[in-house]
Amino acid sequence: MKVTPTKIPDVLLIEPQVFSDDRGFFFESFNQRKFEEAIGRSVNFVQDNHSRSSRGVLRGLHYQIKQPQGKLVRVIAGEVFDVAVDLRKKSPTFGQWIGEYLSAENKRQLWIPEGFAHGFLVVSESAEFLYKATDYWAPEHERCIRWDDKELRILWPNLILKKFVSCKDNLGKKFESAEFFS
Repeated sequence: MKVTPTKIPDVLLIEPQVFSDDRGFFFESFNQRKFEEAIGRSVNFVQDNHSRSSRGVLRGLHYQIKQPQGKLVRVIAGEVFDVAVDLRKKSPTFGQWIGEYLSAENKRQLWIPEGFAHGFLVVSESAEFLYKATDYWAPEHERCIRWDDKELRILWPNLILKKFVSCKDNLGKKFESAEFFS
């Protein structure tokens, strides 16, 4: 697999080696040993999640203030614009975000370590999104930052004009009043 640091070096773009021929394709979507070598530490994934969303659905920006989740995310059908925001107060990239297109076609994955808010926008007709998490979902510790926060200035694709955002996500806090990680 090819591992490329993003402009926030702790967030990694992972591209598997794909073997294709006229019968189809094969690739190793996860290998614990190779993954831990790539990120430089041991990780224990405890939960896998799978969502399906329609074009224009925006989910996020979610994080957990306790039981923070590292996430390895990928798309198995369709395409999304995936975003991670650094909420680690002592990080040199605190308050910065990265965005990457993940699709069934490009087979890219994104490693988003603990301490980040995460969200995505579906840019295809629909998308199926998978992610492995390093801790369990804890609704009592879940927080949300507004996807359209003026301070973060995330450059969502123009499709955002047709967005579908949940009530919970529309009630997200402004970045300036969010809870952060030490």
